[in-house]
Amino acid sequence: MLVVGKCSSRGIQGLADISPLAPRWAPDYTAEEIKILLGLGIMAVGVWAWTEKDTFNNLSRLTNVALDPAFILILIGTVTFIIGFTGCVGALRENTCLLAAYAIFLALLLLSEMTAGILGFVFKDWIKSQATGGFQAFIIHYREDPDQQNLIDWIQEDWLQCCGIEGPKDWDRNNYFNCSSSEIGSREACGVPFSCCKRKPNEIIKNKQCGYDVRKPGYPGERSIFERGCLRAGEEWVELNLVPVAGAAVGVMVLQNFDVTKVINDKGCVQAGEEWMERNLLAIASSAVCTAFAQILGICFAQNLRADIFAQKAKWH
Repeated sequence: MLVVGKCSSRGIQGLADISPLAPRWAPDYTAEEIKILLGLGIMAVGVWAWTEKDTFNNLSRLTNVALDPAFILILIGTVTFIIGFTGCVGALRENTCLLAAYAIFLALLLLSEMTAGILGFVFKDWIKSQATGGFQAFIIHYREDPDQQNLIDWIQEDWLQCCGIEGPKDWDRNNYFNCSSSEIGSREACGVPFSCCKRKPNEIIKNKQCGYDVRKPGYPGERSIFERGCLRAGEEWVELNLVPVAGAAVGVMVLQNFDVTKVINDKGCVQAGEEWMERNLLAIASSAVCTAFAQILGICFAQNLRADIFAQKAKWH
């Protein structure tokens, strides 16, 4: 926190009398100071989440560390803090090594993002299979990890309005929702989580039992869950935003296959995710371009400041 304090605008103004380069640091100081605080905050949330789950004392509970929300927060926070620290302290101390490290980190991050974007389009089927495998792990361990449970509930209920991978039947992979679990007294047997349920108009209190028994043969009344799998939902989201015409075609297809008498989501969550990406591809692409532009500016700033420092030192000698 001492470093963060030194990176304040007041500190910059105080250094203006010492170094002629100090006034030029102010804009980047603010950005890097925010990165440091943001990184520490994100890391703190991730560590707190792991502490609440007692993960540090029982690492075997991690079914897939790459898909653990708390681990992802810790990783993002660490990267953000390192980049902010090298940029802020490098400019503050006129340390060319730290500034070079700052530029390298940003360049590597930018290269990684570009590579991930290209590979995402080239190996679309592989990405889809990995997403399917990850979602299957979420379903199997739904009741074991509260973070993953909250994540899948958010995906199914709030983001994609879907249920399972290909549809509600995928929840048979979970021991609690498997239809055979009725023999051992599971009340959730042949059901689905509440996040699969379609919300009723003017609903104030969520019905946590709305998914009970909905997959049983001869279920009485209307099913009130999403029928669409999240795998297909994700694919359609991507396509709808990639090509407007394709998006319109997918929308027509969805409308043709929608039964208004059902109040459950038939679509799987992967399908819903694809549709969501299709509808929002322009926004995603714009965000990626803005992020890349900001990173390029950071690299240029670091290199320009290093050159100024070397030039200033040459005058002193």
